[in-house]
Amino acid sequence: TGVKLLRREPPSVLDEQAERPREHRFIAMRLRFSCPSCLSPIRTTEKLPEKLSCSHCSWEKNLSEEERRSDPPQACLICGCRDLWRQKDFPQRLGVAMVGIGAVLSTIAWAYYLPEWSIGILLFFALIDLLLYLFMPDVLVCYRCGARYGASAGKDQVAYFNLETAERYRQEKIRLGENPKSGG
Repeated sequence: TGVKLLRREPPSVLDEQAERPREHRFIAMRLRFSCPSCLSPIRTTEKLPEKLSCSHCSWEKNLSEEERRSDPPQACLICGCRDLWRQKDFPQRLGVAMVGIGAVLSTIAWAYYLPEWSIGILLFFALIDLLLYLFMPDVLVCYRCGARYGASAGKDQVAYFNLETAERYRQEKIRLGENPKSGG
């Protein structure tokens, strides 16, 4: 009566997918990156296209069938870097803003001699942070160009951020004379 049933595919569709070898399936992965030529932001849809291109300039890159099937990607589809890291798909600026708001509100409560409210505010923001951490999906990020790969089924195979690897790529950008904030 109050139970919702999950919609399942008919057996014929499931059998067809099970019979199809994994290497012939294309992955459903969202890609967000900055154009290497003009730095315009670019987003792809759920299915990786055969060709990545920028609508603002003439940059384009053809993706091989192997690149479109690989999950997680063996290398960045934009710059070819083989090092990717995994992080939560949450805007960092919003997270920092939440920490700042929590600190300010807690400080105001403390200034009015309301320590219970001050601690309650901090605990409330800590609970929000915990819930966001638990429910936000992971994305893969390229160390070199910052391209973000969302909805990757193989993201659990990729390690979290490594400061040593990030520093190596930051130093590489400096040596090559690139602007570290330009993203590539």
